[in-house]
Amino acid sequence: MHLAIAGNIGSGKTTLTGLLAKHYKWKPLYEETDDNPYLNSFYEDMRRWSFNLQVYFLNTRFRQIVDLRQSGKNVVQDRTIYEDAYIFAPNLHAMGLMTTRDFENYASLFELMNSFIQPPDLLVYLRADVPTLVRQIQLRGRDYESGIRLDYLKSLNERYESWISEYKGKMLIVDVDRLDFEHKPEDLGFVIESIDAQINGLF
Repeated sequence: MHLAIAGNIGSGKTTLTGLLAKHYKWKPLYEETDDNPYLNSFYEDMRRWSFNLQVYFLNTRFRQIVDLRQSGKNVVQDRTIYEDAYIFAPNLHAMGLMTTRDFENYASLFELMNSFIQPPDLLVYLRADVPTLVRQIQLRGRDYESGIRLDYLKSLNERYESWISEYKGKMLIVDVDRLDFEHKPEDLGFVIESIDAQINGLF
């Protein structure tokens, strides 16, 4: 079983990944932020480091998918390879923070990788408005995220909604604005029940 958690920066992906992995006793696959050699540089100079960062994410997530399929283990994945390709890279290009040459190179690389992988068995999309994202980003207090602009989060949200509206795989949408699955057991229980209903429908 490959369960993947998708959502904007600050939507609660890492938190939910950990909670679900603990509940189901599955392996969590986290996004590599602490060991990412480009992240700090990217937030200091997005135009200079956008291509490097996106290729790094593409490479690490592709490796994750290959490894998990070979392992045969049940996993919960924090963010998908599709979000990099359909949301973050196109957004950087549209904002003038990634050149067309670099974006086309990146898109070609993703297209090749995508031909070798399968989508997750279930995608859980964490939907949150910008104020919720900002509040949760501030609460976790990562230095490199302190300068994230509101218009950047807003444009990412718009791209997420566009992607989700066209997503063809099995999917569950969780309204983060109305739920607090980190602090309220009943809210986490609701999410787990919703996932169970989707998973049971897969077989």
